Amino acid sequence: MATVEQKTGTSRRPIKHLRWWIGGLLFASTVINYIDRQTLSVLGPYLKIGYHWNNEQFAVIIIAFRVAYSIGQTVSGRLIDRVGTRKGLTITVIWYSIAAMLTSLAVGLRSFAVFRFLLGAGESANWPAATKAVSEWFPKRERGWAVALFDSGSSIGGAIAPLLVIGLYKYFGGWRPTFIATGTLGFLWLAAWRWLYFPPEKHPRISEDELRMILEDRQEQDSAEAHIGPHPTWKDLLKLPQTWGIIAARTMTDPIWFFITDWFAIYLVAKGINPEQGLLAFWIPFVAADLGNFFGGGLSSWLIRRGWPVLRARKAVVIFGGLGMALLIPTVFTSNLFALAGLFALSTFAYASFSTMALVLPSDLYRSESVATVSGMSGTGAGLGTIISTYLIGYVSDRYSFEPILIAASLVPLVGMVLVLLLIRDTRTARVEFGA
Repeated sequence: MATVEQKTGTSRRPIKHLRWWIGGLLFASTVINYIDRQTLSVLGPYLKIGYHWNNEQFAVIIIAFRVAYSIGQTVSGRLIDRVGTRKGLTITVIWYSIAAMLTSLAVGLRSFAVFRFLLGAGESANWPAATKAVSEWFPKRERGWAVALFDSGSSIGGAIAPLLVIGLYKYFGGWRPTFIATGTLGFLWLAAWRWLYFPPEKHPRISEDELRMILEDRQEQDSAEAHIGPHPTWKDLLKLPQTWGIIAARTMTDPIWFFITDWFAIYLVAKGINPEQGLLAFWIPFVAADLGNFFGGGLSSWLIRRGWPVLRARKAVVIFGGLGMALLIPTVFTSNLFALAGLFALSTFAYASFSTMALVLPSDLYRSESVATVSGMSGTGAGLGTIISTYLIGYVSDRYSFEPILIAASLVPLVGMVLVLLLIRDTRTARVEFGA
């Protein structure tokens, strides 16, 4: 194996545990991603008053983002696999940061929808790119932790956004400078990204031991997948049952998360709890989701270190997550604020554990050339599922109640769990099918 100096042409001092610095950058990217998308949500009450929008009109802007975000994940995933993680994420962060700042020029419903569409198209690359970066930098036994780290940025970003955005709104005395200020965060992050991120083989600051560990793990996976030609097409990947298992995993669980993030406050009001009371417990499910990310990633990594096969360890967490999300059913029988918050927290904890496995599975099952593509496909499935469920939630809750929604939200992830167990099999079996 060539030395670091031979590979990079430099003798600069290595950075200890460099891969975890990379993981920290991916976490920061996810935080900023969520701050940019939440800026509109936080400013929504002020914009609705200023532009005299009703909820249906405001929903048009939200859906514009989600449509672009859903379609964009498949497109951006392929882009990332083609041009590489460093360049691909650079392009897309510049894109969505500019789109966020341009929102300050919006003058009405249509222009807001256009700028949010552009934001969604750019932001869609974050998860496929981060998943690919994890596959490039982390051995399989650590990928659960690494995915949990970057994915936890969504909860942290969602928690930071209200304080930051309201603070900026009050400081500047208007919403337009607020969009500009939050949009600049991406450019600050890019400076660190361009300085620190390179593939392990080309990185000037990686240690011999860390490079050897990464390459040995990768060679083991690549040699086992010698049948698969370079750059398989979307059609090739969709022939594999595990691709559909990964798509099902996110399509049938992500809508539950967005139901909680978008509707939890409204649901509490429907239970007779006023908004002021709800604030006492509103944060609990979101903290639980953060903990669930690290629990799922940590548990699967611990099982792998104990000698479990990688897929068996991932599936054990999937079973826990699928069963745990069924705890939304008991919420229909109580109106106690903290009982509701506790049951929702257990469900979001389970969801985040499941979600971490859904995000890490592409890096387990595919070579680096296809990881972002498959991750993007699953993100598109999740986005389309969320758009459909958002419409159905509004329709059913207006005409009936939230009870059928909560029962469905408990049962649908169980279907996703079963599909993961059935469709995602040992990669040797999958390779035979692919090579046939």
